[in-house]
Amino acid sequence: MKRILKITSIILLTLIILAFGAFYIWSRFTYSPSQELKEQVSLEQVQHTNGVYTFEAQKRNAGIILYPGAKVEPLAYSYIGNALMKKGYSVFIPDMPFSFAIFNTDKAQDIIKDHPAIKHWYIGGHSLGGTAAAMYAEKNQNKLDGLFFLASYPASDELKQTSFQVLSISGEKDGLATQEKINQSKNKLPSQTIYHEIKGGNHAQFGMYGKQKGDQPADIPAITQQKEIIQTMLDWLKPSKKLP
Repeated sequence: MKRILKITSIILLTLIILAFGAFYIWSRFTYSPSQELKEQVSLEQVQHTNGVYTFEAQKRNAGIILYPGAKVEPLAYSYIGNALMKKGYSVFIPDMPFSFAIFNTDKAQDIIKDHPAIKHWYIGGHSLGGTAAAMYAEKNQNKLDGLFFLASYPASDELKQTSFQVLSISGEKDGLATQEKINQSKNKLPSQTIYHEIKGGNHAQFGMYGKQKGDQPADIPAITQQKEIIQTMLDWLKPSKKLP
């Protein structure tokens, strides 16, 4: 009997190790910044400290934390980070364990702690990154001025009664965070949530990393979608608090 239990334990442990190894290898195949993005932003000059890519504005009194989508490299959102920085917002895009924000939803805690001069904080993310950001927001509402979703939605309705500002930007041609899913999630968000649909936009173009499996082709160029994301965020940010 003991021999059978020992053999069973060894088999189970071996299966767990193999499963983890397969997941780790799979997680390393990430979506990296596109050539088009590299032509728009000098990625080599982006500050990278303590596992966070930082686009730091001079005034430094409003911060935006952006959690990347699953298996998407943080620098793929550099166009957004760079543009918002130029408008006076410091933007922080963190690395995540195995490139999945869901494995470290509290990463924002470290970022906020490391930047005490910033008094107004906004958190959000793309796809699964937005869901992870919402999990952090649920537990830290008093630390935040707002929450934004980029082709994303919350996993629970814990934020339904929140008083801070919420923004949801979606893409008409999104094959992953479809309009149906966005509409179904509305009952999980507060009544003051602002919704914006980008006509012709898809899932992958919320970053700049090329095509993504399961997505639909966009009807508009990536840079056009990026500019609409940025302008929508700026329109939402300006009236919500005392900003730069």
